[in-house]
Amino acid sequence: MGIVVARGGGGATTKPAATNYNTLPGIRRTKAPWAPEYRYLADRLAPLDLTTLPGHNGLVMHFHVHIDIFVNGKKVKVPAFVGINLGAGWLTELHTHDARGVIHIEAQKARDFAVGQFFAEWAVYLDAHSIGGYSGMKWYLDGKRQTGNPAALVFKPHQEIAFVVGRPPATIPSSYAFLAGE
Repeated sequence: MGIVVARGGGGATTKPAATNYNTLPGIRRTKAPWAPEYRYLADRLAPLDLTTLPGHNGLVMHFHVHIDIFVNGKKVKVPAFVGINLGAGWLTELHTHDARGVIHIEAQKARDFAVGQFFAEWAVYLDAHSIGGYSGMKWYLDGKRQTGNPAALVFKPHQEIAFVVGRPPATIPSSYAFLAGE
């Protein structure tokens, strides 16, 4: 697998995919909505190079990014508890607490995390032209159109990442109003 280069966003950083995320167990190529998928989540963590956290102790990385998904101009929610298994009492380095689209990146060692890891953890298919069961997807970083596979985009603090299928919204978001401390 090679490095996917994102263009048009100036400052987009990519990394090689460690595995073909879309072949992992439980990945869905269906239409939205997409609830968190727990049945195969534990099986996906090792291939995604994600670990569970024993809480917030010892974090050396803690930042947030925001994702918007639009299908024919309508917003699709990124659900709460992606990467959090309430039944088992653990969370991973990439997770959501609520349905605002804010992804929490928290780790005990400094390293890169990519969009593809989050989508595969969520169990939603993602490639250069498709998201879930939709094709013809376009994507944007901080309001600027990108090319290439968004799965390889490395998360950086306070990015606004938008995925658009079909008719775009009136405005492509270029930033997000994070809560204090995010």
